[in-house]
Amino acid sequence: MRTLLCMSLVALFASPTFAQQPKTPGWESLFNGKDLKGWTEIGNEKWVVEEGTIYGAGITKEYGYLATEKTYRDFHMSLRFKCEAGGNSGVYLHTAFKPGTATVTKGRQIEIDRNIGHHTGGIYGDDKGWLVWPAPELETVIRPNDWNEMLIMVEGNRYITYLNGIKMIDFTYPSPAAEEGVIALQLHSGGEGRMRFKDLWIRDLSKQSAAGE
Repeated sequence: MRTLLCMSLVALFASPTFAQQPKTPGWESLFNGKDLKGWTEIGNEKWVVEEGTIYGAGITKEYGYLATEKTYRDFHMSLRFKCEAGGNSGVYLHTAFKPGTATVTKGRQIEIDRNIGHHTGGIYGDDKGWLVWPAPELETVIRPNDWNEMLIMVEGNRYITYLNGIKMIDFTYPSPAAEEGVIALQLHSGGEGRMRFKDLWIRDLSKQSAAGE
């Protein structure tokens, strides 16, 4: 049953209209296309809305994040992203920050990097470095200069990512340092990041489970 659900989600996600407006129950938009309502800027980097997209630009040499105001535990998340420069980025999960700073105190990221061989779709963090990365033959799935579609599935300690309709990882994490927290878009330190995000949707499985109890 779980395999069939996963296949259905991927097929739906790959359709042209899904990222703009999912039709299945339980999906909610994380970005209204007009402003950053529902998000909090962490650090001193630039986060603005341009042409219906979230645009992040490194303007210092430090890390920067745009974090959801809500916390999440188990969820499915879809988004589109475009790398406009060589800087590294990612989507942080189950994250918390030291108050008043951009220092991550817990959490791990789904990697985004337009450079071939830099493991987009893999997982890095929890002060452990790389936890898992895609197979070598999947390193070219990234579209370096165009929009990419990503699906992130977090169910308990199982993490599955898809990039442009291709499964990148299916990883069971034996000892996650945190199991709940905010979701945060990242700009890596160095000031080189230029990222665009749009069509961000989430299906909060924890909320649905609580409603069904």
